[in-house]
Amino acid sequence: MIPGMNPRDMAKAMKKLGMKQEELDAKSVVITLNNKQLVFENPQVMKIDMMGQETYQLTGSVVEKSLNVKISEDDVQTVMDQSSVDHETALKAIKDADGDLASAILNLQQNQD
Repeated sequence: MIPGMNPRDMAKAMKKLGMKQEELDAKSVVITLNNKQLVFENPQVMKIDMMGQETYQLTGSVVEKSLNVKISEDDVQTVMDQSSVDHETALKAIKDADGDLASAILNLQQNQD
C-alpha cells in the first residue's frame, strides 16, 4: 500500500488498472534454498493479480534453518533419554533446533509441561 492513501481509494485505482489484491490466511511460509530454509511464521501474504499475472508479496519475521545438520544416533539417543520421547520425535526436535541438542531437549520438555 502507498502510505497516506485511503485503502478504498487504492482498491479503486488498482481495479481501474486491472489489478486485484487478496490477502491470504497463511499460517507459515517455507522457502527452501540449497543449504537452508527460510521459515516465516504468521506472515502477511498478499496475492496480486495484474492482467492474468499472479505475484505474491510476503512480509513477516523470518527464521533461518540449516539443511546440512549432521545428526548422529548418539545425539538422538541423548535427546530421547533426556526428554522421554521416541526416536522420531527426538530426531524432529534436533532438526527443528538446527542440531542444538540443548535447545531440542528444552523445547521438548517445555511442550510436555
